[in-house]
Amino acid sequence: MKEAAATDVKNKFGQMLEAVMSEPIAIEKKGRPVAVMMSIAEYERLVEIEGRYWGEKALKAIQEGFVSDSKAKALLEGKIGTETAR
Repeated sequence: MKEAAATDVKNKFGQMLEAVMSEPIAIEKKGRPVAVMMSIAEYERLVEIEGRYWGEKALKAIQEGFVSDSKAKALLEGKIGTETAR
């Protein structure tokens, strides 16, 4: 990943927009990375990957079974009751 100072990104914004079409750029402020500039295609790809990840986690929870609403409520009430008593 390329790196660029925030000042350079500000001064060369058009060039940076062109550059992120081929790879993301880590933007640094005072020598430390603070943000990443990337193409919309790369952003959408990452969002899709994240969506698939959470979808798989949800499917796994459904397949393995998870706590029912009434059990979750009882657990939460027990937890809240315990903390309130302290």
